Amino acid sequence: MKKITIKAKDFFELLKLKGESMWDVFASLIDGEEKELIFVDEDNKFLFAYILPKNLEKLKEDKALFSKEYAEKLNDLN
Repeated sequence: MKKITIKAKDFFELLKLKGESMWDVFASLIDGEEKELIFVDEDNKFLFAYILPKNLEKLKEDKALFSKEYAEKLNDLN
């Protein structure tokens, strides 16, 4: 599995500038090979990782699951 390290702050700032979602960027990286996206801070300390699936269908499932879990966490904060 290929590992890709991403500086989280730069990545999310670029998304804001381009007006894209991270899911659009993830979709553009799909090429039939599973990849581990490793997000790090400015000091290269591990923040989180995501296993990019081999196909768009699985990515859509991941997005739906993420959206559901994120909404639940936001609801719990209220």
